[in-house]
Amino acid sequence: MFAACSWSARQRVRLLISVIALVVAAGNASAQPDRFAKSFAELAKKTEPAVVSIDTKGKMPQAANRQVVPPSNGTDGTDMLDFLQRQIQQRPVNAIGSGFIVDKAGYIITNAHVVEDATRITVKLVSGEEFIAKVVGTDDQTDVAVLKINAPRDLPFLKFGDSEKCEVGDWVIAIGSPYNLAQTVTAGIISHNLRETPTSRFYKFIQTDAAINRGNSGGPLINMDGEVIGVNSQIATSTGDSNGIGFALPSRITENIYGQLLKNGKVRRGYLGAYLDSVKAEFASVYGLKDARGAIITRIGDSRSSAAIAGLKAGDVILEFDGQPVQSAQDLISKVAFTMPDQTVAIKYLRENGATLETKTVSTKLSERPTNRRPDDDADERRVLPMDGKKPEIKPFGLTLSDITPALAERYKLGDQKGLIVKEINPESYISDVRDSGGAIALGEGDLILRINRITVTDVKAFTDMVAKLKVGDAVVLHVIPYSPRAQNLELKIVQFTVR
Repeated sequence: MFAACSWSARQRVRLLISVIALVVAAGNASAQPDRFAKSFAELAKKTEPAVVSIDTKGKMPQAANRQVVPPSNGTDGTDMLDFLQRQIQQRPVNAIGSGFIVDKAGYIITNAHVVEDATRITVKLVSGEEFIAKVVGTDDQTDVAVLKINAPRDLPFLKFGDSEKCEVGDWVIAIGSPYNLAQTVTAGIISHNLRETPTSRFYKFIQTDAAINRGNSGGPLINMDGEVIGVNSQIATSTGDSNGIGFALPSRITENIYGQLLKNGKVRRGYLGAYLDSVKAEFASVYGLKDARGAIITRIGDSRSSAAIAGLKAGDVILEFDGQPVQSAQDLISKVAFTMPDQTVAIKYLRENGATLETKTVSTKLSERPTNRRPDDDADERRVLPMDGKKPEIKPFGLTLSDITPALAERYKLGDQKGLIVKEINPESYISDVRDSGGAIALGEGDLILRINRITVTDVKAFTDMVAKLKVGDAVVLHVIPYSPRAQNLELKIVQFTVR
């Protein structure tokens, strides 16, 4: 006997409601992509007229100054080959890039490297019109250039948005001329909004996965409100093509640079005159700091610098700059750089006094950062100190060390400095992998170790005994003086790591 299989009225109503809900959900799902695509289409249509293509003609190579001699009638072909090579060398360098109009009067922002050494700059509008542009100003540090074209009418332009309000996951579009394909639009999201790159000395980039290729340089990164939140500047690639990792200079920085270039033709930056390293967890642990933040002064530039006038010294730890917390050396460099010269600022710092750290505050007037000063140029070039006599091979941390002799102290003007010279580093030891806050190798052969965990180094045995007492997981802070062929002053370096 089988029971009858029937539906009640209530069950039929429930089924009908469920079917209707599924149909509505399916309809909404299919409508979402259409609305999304439509929003991109409207955004592109709205912003494209203000995006331009830039063609530049570079200077002739120096080899072109040689006299061009027509080939002779020689039979070995050597004369002809040499002639053709000279003809190739005479060709000017052409480059392409992108840009965007930021003022109806014809002011354009692009990358400085797009127009570098250009003898002629041609700007092409979406209408097909072409104009010769002049350079208003460039800033190599941020790779920003401002151009000016004279059009017979007001031009469409883009407004800056606030890059500080961008969040990871926000949708963006990039517009430019990759491979000279003008008005190419790509879409993606913000992958990271505070990304450091090897070239970012004073600032951090917006990272996006919107496709950016060669020729996109100088084009805008645009949010869904049609505002410029970044200038497309770099890509991370091993092939030269997009790998889905592009970088844009944030609009808040770009707008500041634009205003200065428009007003002065150059960018003025504050300058403290101190060499810095970042406080890491090991330093905070050894020095009893609550948080691993701050910037350690490793050397004062010269006696006339703002830092020297303020009485700051190597070893001081800067915690606040003009009332703003300092997170790292990079953070302080950025804060100082984007403060105008001649402005008086308050600096809060810690100074070691015996077993205690004293909190101090000082005011100083910033000077102007020299544009041609590059303190990092010789950071990787080291002069290895010669060793007098033979020492037993002892390897605490995998280091072969030697005591400093009076002769070496006199030769290298070390005065009464006490310490140990790093003779060799075992490449298999973990200390060989320790990096500083800039990503460079922290300890090198020829470096002079002055202190370990706040205790002055006197000899190899004492250093070895101290290292032997450390346990896995203990924090280590070394005070070190590196050497460089071009260094004129001793520069303190802080090496921070954890025992493994």
